[in-house]
Amino acid sequence: MISSSPLSGMTYRSTPRPSDRGEIRRMVAGTGFFSPAEVDIALELVDDRLSRGVKSDYRFLIAEREGLLIAYTCFGAIDGTLNSYDLYWIVVRNDLRKMGIGRELMKRTEERILRSRGGRVYVDTSSREQYAPTRAFYTRCGYRQAALLPDFYAPGDGKIIFEKILAP
Repeated sequence: MISSSPLSGMTYRSTPRPSDRGEIRRMVAGTGFFSPAEVDIALELVDDRLSRGVKSDYRFLIAEREGLLIAYTCFGAIDGTLNSYDLYWIVVRNDLRKMGIGRELMKRTEERILRSRGGRVYVDTSSREQYAPTRAFYTRCGYRQAALLPDFYAPGDGKIIFEKILAP
């Protein structure tokens, strides 16, 4: 069990390890938001980074505390754009949600994107009611809804695209 302030003692690294794979699977599946196919997609991105290293299109920021993986982001440049990035995943361990960890991880991810000359970040999420807290999180982090694609994932389940401009 992790003690004291959730942000104290956190460390960050950008390289996933093979041993992270199982914990990432547990974290993503444990949210209750993602289908087994979506969990598999999260692992495909980890596997791509593990097998291709820095040649992978996927970048990670992994937060740890007391030796435990507690949250991560996966992001990458959008091919064919000047400075746009996708945020593919942001996941915080369920028992540590609503403690500021996600917001801190988002801030640090955006700083890395800026250092890589990124200027815009896009995030896709579902329009289903279950995702209302996710959409509120993105709004609190300074993102705005840029598009809604009705029925994108399934009837009644649209795709909402959020955008944040990091630099002019």
